[in-house]
Amino acid sequence: MSKQDQPLDGITVIDAASLYAGPLSAMMLGDFGADVIKVEHPQMGDALRDFGDGDESLSYKWVNRNKKSVPLDLHTDEGQRLFRELAADADVLVENFRPGTLEKWNVGWETLSDVNPGLVMVRTTGFGQTGPYSDRPGFGTLVEAMSGFAYSTGQPDGPPTLPPVAMADSVCALHSVYAAMMALYWRDVNDGTGQYIDSAILENMFGLLGDHVIEHAEKGTDHHRSGNRSRRTSPRNAYRTKDDRWVAISGSAPSIADRILRIVGGDDLAEDPRFETMDDRLEHADELDEIIADWMADHERDEIVDAFEENEAAIGPVNNMADIFEDPHFESRDAIVNVEDDDGDEVAMRGVFPKFSETPGKIDHPGPDLGDHAIEILTDLADCSPDEIRRLAEEGVTAVTADADPEGVASAEGGETDD
Repeated sequence: MSKQDQPLDGITVIDAASLYAGPLSAMMLGDFGADVIKVEHPQMGDALRDFGDGDESLSYKWVNRNKKSVPLDLHTDEGQRLFRELAADADVLVENFRPGTLEKWNVGWETLSDVNPGLVMVRTTGFGQTGPYSDRPGFGTLVEAMSGFAYSTGQPDGPPTLPPVAMADSVCALHSVYAAMMALYWRDVNDGTGQYIDSAILENMFGLLGDHVIEHAEKGTDHHRSGNRSRRTSPRNAYRTKDDRWVAISGSAPSIADRILRIVGGDDLAEDPRFETMDDRLEHADELDEIIADWMADHERDEIVDAFEENEAAIGPVNNMADIFEDPHFESRDAIVNVEDDDGDEVAMRGVFPKFSETPGKIDHPGPDLGDHAIEILTDLADCSPDEIRRLAEEGVTAVTADADPEGVASAEGGETDD
C-alpha cells in the first residue's frame, strides 16, 4: 500500500507535546497517513523516552510510531524561529504546555496563526486554557480523580480506584483527533480558516460520566462504588471460576438473562419469581449473585465459556495479556502487530484501528531516535543547509543522530525542558 492510499496523505502535523494525551493524538493522525514531525527537547526529548521502562522506554516506541524526530530548544531564539518556519507549512499543531508558555516563547496562537492562517492548533492540557485551575500542572491521574470517575469506581467497601492505564489521556486524545478533523473539514470544505482547539483532559474525562451528571441534577443521585455490579442490570458481575480464573457476564437483555439463569440453575431458576423481570433481579441482586458465583466456582473457565457460547449467552473471559497474545480473534484482527525497528528487531505493539475498507492505516516504524530526522526536515521545511543544522546541533538548538547525518555529527547537549 502506498502512502497515497491513506486518508490523511498530504496533511502535516507538528507534535510539540509530551507523554500521552498530545502525542497519542498525533500518533492516531500518523497511523492514517499524516506526516508527523515530533518536536522535542534536544537533550532529554519527550519525557516518555525515559518513562519507567528501565534502560529503554517501550512506551515511546509505540506512542511515537510513524513520527519524525526534529529536536528544537524553544527557549532559544533560533529554536523559536525554526519552530515558526515548521508551523508555516503545517496543517495541525498539537501541544500540551501550560497555558501561556508558548506565548512566552513567541510561538503562541496569535503568532503562529499570523504565520499560517490555516493552522489548526490542538492545545491539550489538564484543565484547559481558561478557568481557575488552568495554571495547575495537569496529569491524567489527577483528572481521573477530579472528574468523578475514581469516586464511582471500585468495590463498595474499598477506596476510590484509579485505572491502571493512561485512560484520561487516551480519552482526551480521541476527542482531540476528531476535533482536529472537524476543524480541517470546516477549513477545507466549508471555506473556513484555521482555529485553535482547547482540549482539556478534565472535560474529556468528565464527559464519560454523562448519565451521572443528568441523574444527579434531576434526582440528587450520587453514584457510589458498586464494584462490578450495575444499578441497571442484573446479573452483571465478574466471577471466579474453579481453576482460579475469572469471567464477566451481563444480562442486560431479557433473553440473555433468561439464558444465563437456565445455564446456571435450569428452569427452576429461570422461572423463580424473584428473578422474573429486571426489576425483580435488581431487587434480589445479592441472592442471584450468590447463586451464580457458587455455580461458577464449581466449573472451570473454558467449560463455562463453552456452555455460555453454546447457549448464546453473553460472556467474556477476563483476559490477562498472555491470554490476549494467544487469542485467535485478536490475531485475526491484527490487534497486535510486530514492527521492525532500526536495529532490525521486531517490537510488538497495538495495531491500528478503526479498520478502513479502502484507506487503512499502517505503521511504518516505531518511535525514532532523538534527532533522526532533523537534517531531513529542517533542510526541506525550514530552508536550512545541512552545515547550518550541524552548527545548531553543536549549539544545543537541535540534535542530530550520527546515523542520520552523513558527516556523523551526534547530538549536542541542551538546556532545560521546563518552562
